[in-house]
Amino acid sequence: MHFTASGDRTRKPETLTLWQKAGVLLFGVNVPRPAGQQPPADLATDCRVLKISAPKGITLEAWYCDLGPSTPLVILFHGYAAQKTALLQEARMFLDLGTSVLLVDFRGSGGSSESYTTVGIHESDDVATLVQFSQRNLSHSRVILFGQSMGAVAILGAIRNHGIQPDAVILEAVFDTLLNTVRNRFHAMRVPSFSSAELLVFWGGQQQGFNGFSHNPVDYAMSVECPALFMHGRDDPRATLDEGRRVFNAVPGPKQFTTFDRTGHESYVSTHASEWRTTVEAFIKETGQSE
Repeated sequence: MHFTASGDRTRKPETLTLWQKAGVLLFGVNVPRPAGQQPPADLATDCRVLKISAPKGITLEAWYCDLGPSTPLVILFHGYAAQKTALLQEARMFLDLGTSVLLVDFRGSGGSSESYTTVGIHESDDVATLVQFSQRNLSHSRVILFGQSMGAVAILGAIRNHGIQPDAVILEAVFDTLLNTVRNRFHAMRVPSFSSAELLVFWGGQQQGFNGFSHNPVDYAMSVECPALFMHGRDDPRATLDEGRRVFNAVPGPKQFTTFDRTGHESYVSTHASEWRTTVEAFIKETGQSE
């Protein structure tokens, strides 16, 4: 929940040795604050940096690429322990499809303030802030929200808890409950999750002032009325395919579900660029988001 100032990031659970697993169970993981070194020009030459004020003195940084008022705006939200440049490939693809782009750092990451994460809970406040800012200050025909993993969860939370009304959402690798995604980390280490996962969810909530057992995207999804495109890797160990389908099934509005073979918890653009582009382009056109 708290990013560190230095040190190496703890390796993926399934790659840890027996002693390293013991260390993680006893002392937790080390996750340095996510930082990006790339300039906005790496996205587009005319891309500019925006600093956006959020409640409680938080500042959010985003890169804005404006292709004109007649184009839809895609706002991109990254996953856990990442920052905006993790979605550079996706952002470039959206630009190539003719949409404007707003590429965002959540609180605690990249150019934004703070040094913590809540795995999508308070990040949903950031989503609401960016949508409200865009609707007030950026002139575009539509607003589409794209989220990867925690970013997808934060989008669902913002719709449920803040009543934001995007024109469409594209959600990748979404988990159904915080408890289940924590359990999946223990399963990846091949150690029993009960009752360590429950304790971790409880203690993380105590640290940040929330009830982690009620952080359930499958419940948030019931408030989604706009068109929704879900994409999921068939072999995802962090947010399983069954979890993604449960969230999808809870959405009452128009929806689509696409899967990618031999794919885990990773960027689908990196592994299935052509299929990703075809799916997303068709979705944007079908939902009236582009000319």
